[in-house]
Amino acid sequence: MKHKTSITLILLGMFLITQFVGIFVINAYAPSYNNIVNPKTGVSEMVRGDINLPFGLQASQDDAASGFISILFSFILAIVLIFILMKYKWKIVIRFWFFFVIVLALGVTINAFLRYTSLTNVSIISLAVAVLLAFFKVFKSNFYIHNLTEILIYPGIAVIFISILTPLSIIALLVLISFYDMWAVWSSGIMQKMAKFQMNELKIFGGFLVPLVSDKVKTQITKLKLKYKNKKIPSSIKNKKFKVKLAILGGGDIIFPIITAGVFMWAYQQQSLFGVGGIIPALFIIGGAFAGLLSILLFSKKGKAYPAMPYITIGIFLGLLVWKLFF
Repeated sequence: MKHKTSITLILLGMFLITQFVGIFVINAYAPSYNNIVNPKTGVSEMVRGDINLPFGLQASQDDAASGFISILFSFILAIVLIFILMKYKWKIVIRFWFFFVIVLALGVTINAFLRYTSLTNVSIISLAVAVLLAFFKVFKSNFYIHNLTEILIYPGIAVIFISILTPLSIIALLVLISFYDMWAVWSSGIMQKMAKFQMNELKIFGGFLVPLVSDKVKTQITKLKLKYKNKKIPSSIKNKKFKVKLAILGGGDIIFPIITAGVFMWAYQQQSLFGVGGIIPALFIIGGAFAGLLSILLFSKKGKAYPAMPYITIGIFLGLLVWKLFF
């Protein structure tokens, strides 16, 4: 097992919570379908309505090919820009870029929750709360703020991309991302470089972070607490740094299952049970992704880097297979 049981359970728990928050947000912005008679054929057709995202983020309804190409281009462009900024160490530019994206993503998620309340000016309130949380995350972060905001960020980003993808295009995208993940971790080491730059230089990381404190460090901290119990702690001791390792789960490993679940939710919305979107395939997708993540956490070795997306993608495909066989 890569991490001890408690750390593994924390990572799995945060992953699962984010997926279910994602389903809630996706369902909150699910488009309506209108029954319209085609004037040329006279045949009744179900036409999808607009997707009303806040802050002017009206999602387009591109065809499958253009939607797939646009999201793939955006992904490649983001990686290229990050490496250019890393090379020239334009840290302030990256931090404000992160801040802007985080504000929008948090705002979209918070708005999804607040729209079910009786509050007025929901989008303004959502944006104000998002700005506050993003400020603490980017400039005054700690592990609690970091992980809490991560849970809210990925659903907000995912719902923006869902409308331009189809079940077929998201399956193709999962395959491509999985191969890229294997190359980036096992061959080029790009993932490790990006993670180190984010954590060491920017003090920001896209994904979950759980501190791993060794037994030796725990013993040292306990001894110091006992030694200075009811005494004034010298500044040299207060500022003493201890080596702490981190258990991490990358943002891509979290967001792609949400996007996939959302694409199938909206695609099968008209075949819903109890009027709750395409919730059945979405649950199988999340269950499969969870099983894939669990497998890599259980069978991977300590101290080695592994690409999680291939395992998560296989899990998603198995979840979809089970869904198709029984529903």
